[in-house]
Amino acid sequence: MKLAFVLDPLDHLKAYKDSSVAMMREAQRRGHEVWAIMRPALAWRGGAVHAAAARLAVRDDDHDWFTAQAPTDLPLAGFDAVLMRQDPPFDMEYVAATWLLERARADGVRVFNDPRAVRDTSEKLAILEFPQFIPETEVARAPEVLQAFIEDVGDTILKPLDGMGGSRIFRVRRDDPNRNVIVETLTEEGTRTIMAQRFLPAIAQGDKRISLIGGAVVPFALARIPKAGETRGNLATGGTGVAQSLTLRDREIAEFLAPILHARGLLLTGIDVIGDCLTEINVTSPTCFVEIAEQTGFNVAGLFMDALEKVVHDSA
Repeated sequence: MKLAFVLDPLDHLKAYKDSSVAMMREAQRRGHEVWAIMRPALAWRGGAVHAAAARLAVRDDDHDWFTAQAPTDLPLAGFDAVLMRQDPPFDMEYVAATWLLERARADGVRVFNDPRAVRDTSEKLAILEFPQFIPETEVARAPEVLQAFIEDVGDTILKPLDGMGGSRIFRVRRDDPNRNVIVETLTEEGTRTIMAQRFLPAIAQGDKRISLIGGAVVPFALARIPKAGETRGNLATGGTGVAQSLTLRDREIAEFLAPILHARGLLLTGIDVIGDCLTEINVTSPTCFVEIAEQTGFNVAGLFMDALEKVVHDSA
């Protein structure tokens, strides 16, 4: 297969832990061509979506992991599959990319994850579809509504709807002297909608990332355990990733969601579970392949490539 990966700048990728790099290495091991596209290069021209694409040779050396040929302008229709793997922020440029990729998909290009499904799935708000699995949650922008939730619940997490990597997440207790200013700051004086959730003490045992691939559940989660003094387990905030087998509750949640999300064109999703509660559904560029593979020997990238090969073969 000839595969195009829409990525962040290659020299910004941390090959020793990057799931996109793991995917590309696995693809090349199987004899597939690996090409890289930068999102700003996507363009509609001459009746089709094109992009400047560079063919890559990838290596296992994390310090010198790729060689790139000079970019060539190509129609996306020339690829067997296009994988949108750029990290958020999910801003209007990201939305514009999903529109262009949706046009390519309408012309027969296989795009994963489905760009419309990505655009329609808020990684924070998507959990509201599955209230049986989530903690007490409020979504609002009116400070008085959020303050009432804090007063009622007592110990809460407040977070913006467009953040990633643990950015701008606050733990706020009922008696927090900074409570008012935190609510005012996050909502920008009541003009931006945010999410409030009951604080889950189980975060001390980790914020578990569970990967769903092609409707199947990866049997290991990566528990992102907060460092001392933190309430956020995100690896970007210093959390430690520990691979562990799924609990019965993890499996209950994951096996319920996996076929639903797959049917929507989401080949790969990463759900976050704290304790017994679903907290996020990640659809843009889910991660943690490398840590699980290194700690358990389970080849997550291999499972992903199996699923990709199957869907491309079945749709040929």
